[in-house]
Amino acid sequence: MMSLSERQKLVLALIVREYVNSVEPVSSRTLVENYRLDLSTATLRNEMAMLSGLGYLQQPYATAGRIPSVDGYRYFVQQLMRPVELPDRAKQTIRHQFYQARHDVDDWLALSASVLALHTKVASLVTPLHAEKARFKHLELLATRGRQVLLVLVLEGGEVRQQTLMLRKTISQPSLSAVAAKLNRELKGLGAEVISPQKEATEDKVEQAVLAAILNELANSETVFTGDVYYDGLMNVLSEPEFSEAEAAQDTLRIFEEHTMLDDMLSRTVFGSESAGVHVVIGGENTWSELVDCSVVIAQYGSRGHSMGAVGVLGPIRMAYGQMVSTVRFVADVMSELLAESMMN
Repeated sequence: MMSLSERQKLVLALIVREYVNSVEPVSSRTLVENYRLDLSTATLRNEMAMLSGLGYLQQPYATAGRIPSVDGYRYFVQQLMRPVELPDRAKQTIRHQFYQARHDVDDWLALSASVLALHTKVASLVTPLHAEKARFKHLELLATRGRQVLLVLVLEGGEVRQQTLMLRKTISQPSLSAVAAKLNRELKGLGAEVISPQKEATEDKVEQAVLAAILNELANSETVFTGDVYYDGLMNVLSEPEFSEAEAAQDTLRIFEEHTMLDDMLSRTVFGSESAGVHVVIGGENTWSELVDCSVVIAQYGSRGHSMGAVGVLGPIRMAYGQMVSTVRFVADVMSELLAESMMN
C-alpha cells in the first residue's frame, strides 16, 4: 500500500465514514461543515485529488464529490479502522439468547445467523462444524435391502456422516454388527493415516469395503464443505441501493445457493489461515468474481484440532467495518465458549 500523510489518512477515514452513512459522494464542503475541520475546502480538494490519483478515492462524475474505491476501503480496514466496542446491553442480549439454547448445538447455527443479521443489518451466514483432523469415534452398520448397507459414522467432535454401501453379497445383521463392534474396538480415536494401512492389511472383503467407506468419509470431513449454510437478513442486503437492480440481486442470492465459491473462500481465509481472528474480504480480493460488489466479514468458531465452523456477514462494500468486525468477533467468541463447555460435559 502507498504511504499516506496523516492529513490524507484523516481525509480518507472521514470520507469512508460519511459515504457509509449517506450513500452520497462526499464533497470538501461536506467535510468542513460536518467535522469542523481546520482546513480550507481548497486544501481538502487537493488532498482528495491526491487520494484519487493513488487509487483510494473515485469521482462518479466530473462535478461530484468523492467516494472510496475498493483499495480505499482496504486501506481503511487495514490501517485506519478503530475497534467499535459493542454496547454492554447488546452483549448481554446476545449472551442471554445463546445460553438459552446452550444444550443444543444445532440451535446455535440458526440463532447465530439471526443474531448477526439483527445487530449488523446485513446478511449473515453460518456454516456447520467440521473436523480439522477427522478421527473415528463410533460406527453402526445397518442392513437395509439385499446387499445394501447403511453406514453411520460418528466422528470425534460429534459430526455424524452416512453412506450407503453395496456389498458383493448379502450379509446378515448379526454379521454386520460383529464387523462394526470389531472396528469400534480397533479404530476409536484414530485418523486416516492409521486406518489406511489396516485396510490394506485385512483380507476380509466386507471389512475392506467398510474401511474404504470410513476413509472416504474422513477425507470428506476434512475438506471445507459448507453443507447446509444457515443465513438470515438477505432482505437487508437486497434493500441496499447497490443491489436495487435485478441482476445484482440475483448474483448476491447465488452466493448463498452455490457453495463452491464459499468453500474456496473459507478454505483460503478462515480455515487456511494461521490467524484465528476476523477476516475481511473486500470486493472479492481479485479472486472471487462473485463477490466483486460485496464484502464479507468472517471468523472461525470452535477450536483448531477439534471442530470448527465459520460465522460472518455479507453486505455491500460500503459497510460499517468497525461495527461488523466487533459483532462477528463477539458472536464467534460466544459460540466457541459454549462449544468448549458442551465438549467438557
